Amino acid sequence: MSGRLLKSTAVVGGNTLISRVLGLVRDIIIARIFGAEAGTDAFFVAFKIPNFFRRLFAEGAFSQAFVPVLAEYKAKDDEPALNELIANTAGTLGGFLLVLTIISELAAPWLAILFGPGFYLEGGDKYVLTVDMLRITFPYLMLISLTALAGGVLNTFGRFAVPAFTPILLNLSMIGAAIWLAPQMDEPVTGLAWGVFIAGLAQLAFQLPFLARLGLLRWPRLGLAHAGVRKIMRLMLPAIVGSSVVQINLLIDTIIASFLITGSVTWLYYADRMVEFPLGVFGIALATVILPKLSQQHADADPEAFSRTLDWALRLVLVIGLPATMGLFMLAAPIISTLFEYEAFAAADVQMAALALMAYSVGLPAFILIKVLAPGYYARQDTKTPVKIAIRAMFANISLNLLFVVPMVIYGISGPHAGLALATGLAAWLNASLLWRGLCQQGIYRPQPGWRRLALQVVVALLAMVAVLWLGVAEDSDWSGWDWHARTVQLMLWVAAAGTSYLLVLWLMGLRPASLRRSA
Repeated sequence: MSGRLLKSTAVVGGNTLISRVLGLVRDIIIARIFGAEAGTDAFFVAFKIPNFFRRLFAEGAFSQAFVPVLAEYKAKDDEPALNELIANTAGTLGGFLLVLTIISELAAPWLAILFGPGFYLEGGDKYVLTVDMLRITFPYLMLISLTALAGGVLNTFGRFAVPAFTPILLNLSMIGAAIWLAPQMDEPVTGLAWGVFIAGLAQLAFQLPFLARLGLLRWPRLGLAHAGVRKIMRLMLPAIVGSSVVQINLLIDTIIASFLITGSVTWLYYADRMVEFPLGVFGIALATVILPKLSQQHADADPEAFSRTLDWALRLVLVIGLPATMGLFMLAAPIISTLFEYEAFAAADVQMAALALMAYSVGLPAFILIKVLAPGYYARQDTKTPVKIAIRAMFANISLNLLFVVPMVIYGISGPHAGLALATGLAAWLNASLLWRGLCQQGIYRPQPGWRRLALQVVVALLAMVAVLWLGVAEDSDWSGWDWHARTVQLMLWVAAAGTSYLLVLWLMGLRPASLRRSA
């Protein structure tokens, strides 16, 4: 069982890795062309608003409500009922999002105030640019949500590669827009907004032929009365909060950052993108694979297999998530400098973005744990418990934001935006710990033997990795003085050295890949 899951995770992670690498190329190009200024602040807010709703209706609550119900219908082996569920769900979701898009286009000035109040109070071009670009980017929500529906169907039928490849089209579209479309625009940064819109069309169109091959491409129809659709809606409404608390916290960061100095939104964006790299390649890939599996095991009434699947996933988080966290924390400035410190992106921007990256990295294991633990509830169609936990974590994030940021602003401490990132990471830890405790208390998850030994192996290997980086990596100021070639070689060298030392110590302490492949 674990071998098949590991293979599927590798397929999703491999495609996601390609997407994330192209995403880095995209961000490097945007940083070099536009830097960290008013236009980029405006674009990232205009992109974040539909992207936030996308996490609710696409990868978030919708997928976590739709996939378990779809798996339940699939288990009944009733093809006409399955096709009817897909058609009615697509029509209902699409119709709702069409209405939401029309309303949001009309309400764009108010949405821009809601998510970037500092821009409005400041006056000037930032607010106007945000409104203009939001009207271009918001239709992306409807397109990418329908893409997520198609991806949920493909994942449930074991076709993980196609949905995992699809995000590559977003990066290619935005790279093309930055290089070729932006120079043709009166306001060049609006070219990025058009790149987002084009990407939505391309991603949806790409998946449709693969649905057709499975015989599951059906004309959407409104189905509010359909029993399966109603069940998805009941599960989805509370899951909107529960599955997207991290995104809500990030948006709160953006709102507060809009009151800070120009560049704060952009610094947080680039730091978040670095954290999203391992989160997407590993965390989201793992969650994508285990949700259909857990849903199937719940439908088959096999609680022991359900618990073993969760245990296997948590072991991978320990072995892979912790070294990724430590690497991001210790190499924050070198990573930002190597990727972005060119032309319009200055050394001061590197330091500010690196502060945010170090703060965000504290929460990376928790971000991954949430992705793994939440399916333990959604697969059993329990959406109420994650909601209660999410609300507590959200209020904790708001309180921590005020606790960290306000004193930094009052006393003139550099980098108050990093306080926002740290608050988000700590709130994620609260969220993850409460999810884990709930699964254990309900007897849903029972840890398998071997955790103490595995934890000791990982801790010793991490200490070796930290020693290598601490003793070998040059000072942050040295990186700014090197050209791109020297930076790239040095970064690759130390990433390889850190990874090699970590894996070598794990091997010497007796951890073998076979122990992760087989079922716990």
